[in-house]
Amino acid sequence: MPLMSTEELYKRYKTELFSLAYRMLGSVMDAEDIVQDAFLSYGGLTGVGTIRNERAFLYKIVTNRCLDLLRSSAKKREMYVGPWLPEPLIEKGDLDDDPSSRYLRSESISTAYLLLLQQLSAKERAVFLLREIFHYSFEEIADIVGKSSVNCRQIFHRAKKSIHFDPDQQPPVSIAEEKIKEFVNSLLQGNTTKLLELVSENVVLYSDGGGKVNAAQVPVVGFDQVLKLHHKVISMHAGKFTYSFLMVNGLPGIRIRLDKGIQYVYSFAYRDHKIEAIYTVANPEKLRHLCDQAES
Repeated sequence: MPLMSTEELYKRYKTELFSLAYRMLGSVMDAEDIVQDAFLSYGGLTGVGTIRNERAFLYKIVTNRCLDLLRSSAKKREMYVGPWLPEPLIEKGDLDDDPSSRYLRSESISTAYLLLLQQLSAKERAVFLLREIFHYSFEEIADIVGKSSVNCRQIFHRAKKSIHFDPDQQPPVSIAEEKIKEFVNSLLQGNTTKLLELVSENVVLYSDGGGKVNAAQVPVVGFDQVLKLHHKVISMHAGKFTYSFLMVNGLPGIRIRLDKGIQYVYSFAYRDHKIEAIYTVANPEKLRHLCDQAES
């Protein structure tokens, strides 16, 4: 069977390789850079005719580049100001044309799931994702990450035990969209009764400003405190903000624009049909990839 050209490989595998890198790193821009670099590296190789499995070879390049980046940026993460959240992944309209877009549509791209992945070590994350999401055998994973298959199996089972995620708690997109629109309308109208129907009393708000814009530097816990914070922000910026609804990490979310170019991107997690966690990203470095994206 003849080898595919680099261009053909790029068209076939770019989306799934991006989805691996994004889950590993929590960064849209770094994931895009690593995938581009992987194909450039592949295209510059001599002796590609000896490669028996091009897809696995590309996965190996991307995985190892992600591991290298995570090692080099570990200190920076330790010094991060306030809660760290992944860069929001905004769904684009052309995903339906790409068969590999299924890797970006599952619950395993949600903000809540990505944060669970961050609790794993970089190597554990790689093994877990390659097995759980991309369905590689332990023998194939061993070749990709440079461990024995027995070791990879142990790493996977250990990681799986620590990932407590119930996909059944995630509502269908249509229901989530309705809840988010009701959430915004109730906030703007000051309808506390309706908000209590939508939001858990134990809700937690995580706000990632990275020390660059105003954002809570510790999680805000409890319905009353989260409501108080939002009422304060709405009052401060009355008449000076716009908002739109869009898909964020596989579920309906919100994009809020303030004056002076400041923006917040909201995503949500659910439990027992109520909003259990609110994630807001305002760090401008994490929103650069949205600057040229049209509003939906």
